[in-house]
Amino acid sequence: MTPDGYAVNTSQPAYQPSGIPPAENGPKELADPAGTKASGLPVPPQTATTIGDLLSAKGVSWAWYAGAFNQAVADGEQPPSVKRKIVYTRADNSPNFQPHHQPFNYYANYAPGTQARAKHLLDGEDFVKAIDSGTLPAVSFYKPAGRDTQHPSYTDIVTGDMHIEGLLQKLRAGPQWKDMLVIVTYDENGGYWDHVPPPTGPGWGDRFGPGSRIPTLLIGPHVKKGFVDHTTYDTTSILQFISKRFGLAQLPGVRPKMGDFSAALE
Repeated sequence: MTPDGYAVNTSQPAYQPSGIPPAENGPKELADPAGTKASGLPVPPQTATTIGDLLSAKGVSWAWYAGAFNQAVADGEQPPSVKRKIVYTRADNSPNFQPHHQPFNYYANYAPGTQARAKHLLDGEDFVKAIDSGTLPAVSFYKPAGRDTQHPSYTDIVTGDMHIEGLLQKLRAGPQWKDMLVIVTYDENGGYWDHVPPPTGPGWGDRFGPGSRIPTLLIGPHVKKGFVDHTTYDTTSILQFISKRFGLAQLPGVRPKMGDFSAALE
């Protein structure tokens, strides 16, 4: 944690699945509030407004789908003496679930036992079922399990390529494709070889960025064909697009000069 309250890097959520197991004889749904030597203390349940909160308030359907989420919940709820087989492990063909990749699991509104959690925090298999049945919500976030993310050190490029291509084929064949925009992006990439410096000055960044460029693909029937967009974007551009599309209030922290993908759409 920074002195002014920012949590940085692999800080762990207070709810399972977490890199911090439950306390001995404590609630199995929670991380041990005393933390561990390796992971430190869990991040306190957060109360800031999220894009999910804004969508729900406007009556817009949405879900966060995570590969191996149900397996990871069951694995995380085991007693602390039991070795984890799903969370942060690659052994025995584990999906290698990464708890710190699950943003909504850090928020009190989506705590274990809440209706919002049951409705909006779903498993990757639910994502596939919704694609096939044409029941994807208006806004669908999908986070692959660790082994499918192409992240350096614990996975590979080919596995991730095959995973995302399989999902894209399903989406293109699904009944909702004609109205769909798919945004495929990453949380980090490169830096040493990037010859384009990030923009600076008011409205472009803050203490955390923008940093080096990351790849992003816009895929769908309404995307300009064969088009390389030179508009400056960052990850909050996704929030800008969602907010503009559904008439939501702008979340704090969105950089005002960043694009909202309009330039890439027909």
